[in-house]
Amino acid sequence: MKAGTVALIGRPNAGKSTLLNRLVGSKIAIVSDKPQTTRTRILGVQNYPGAQIVYIDTPGIHRPLHRMNVGMVDAAVEVMSAVDVLGVMVDASERPGRGEQFLMGLVDKMTAPMFLLLNKIDLLRKPRLLPIIERYARMERFAEIVPLSAATGENVDRLVDAIIARLPEGEPAYPVDYLTDQSERSLGAEMVREQVLRLTRAELPFSTAVVVDRFEAPTGPRDVLRLYCTILVERASQKGILVGRGGAMIKEIGTAARQELERFFETKVFLDLRVRVASDWREDDRVLRDLGVSDRDRLGRRKTP
Repeated sequence: MKAGTVALIGRPNAGKSTLLNRLVGSKIAIVSDKPQTTRTRILGVQNYPGAQIVYIDTPGIHRPLHRMNVGMVDAAVEVMSAVDVLGVMVDASERPGRGEQFLMGLVDKMTAPMFLLLNKIDLLRKPRLLPIIERYARMERFAEIVPLSAATGENVDRLVDAIIARLPEGEPAYPVDYLTDQSERSLGAEMVREQVLRLTRAELPFSTAVVVDRFEAPTGPRDVLRLYCTILVERASQKGILVGRGGAMIKEIGTAARQELERFFETKVFLDLRVRVASDWREDDRVLRDLGVSDRDRLGRRKTP
């Protein structure tokens, strides 16, 4: 039996969360076309014949401007030194820049086997891909270079086989029916935030957070899941945008989020959304702890007193 942990590391919007969802076969991480969507590390478990892999999705490596972002980047960096395989994801459809150079400088210090995951190859013609692979191969940093598409699933099976080959022998860390360490409250908040990201533009997605005020699970077959959330924004003008004329925007967000929640939890959902202005929430330790961004151990788990 083989068992071990794999961290997915990369720049914002490289596709790590899309890959995590495909690897575990369930949507446990929200996805969007906005950078910095993932704010905490997310653990997902998948079992294979003779192996269990614990995948850890991490926030994108970027230059932090707020305390929240510092916590995000710290969570990603700390995970790197505590895994069996490091999956370094790069968007193959973009030209490399300073951000990638910084990322490569970080992973150079790691001792775990490193896999380069060249994502989004579905957006490239094959003649363009070969020189990219050759350029990274000349670096002689990576145990494996795997071109793949997290969106379509191309070459993901090859990645899994390569990971299993590198894992140490050992007993599984989690039961066979374990999927993720994300609580139902956290999953609910993230599904609401996903719709905020999808339906809003400009700076608003980065200036919002979703806090669960109450989560009431169904108590009987005819009962519904009741979720009461507050969406935090930094300015009154942002609240106006989020609420929309006559409440149109918040209603659209709520409808879309409720549908996602009902699909995931497989039950009827009552969703109550409020919007509140909290100008400094990205610097507020209490809010960041509630969001799971700070006060974590090496693997990103919340510390206990």
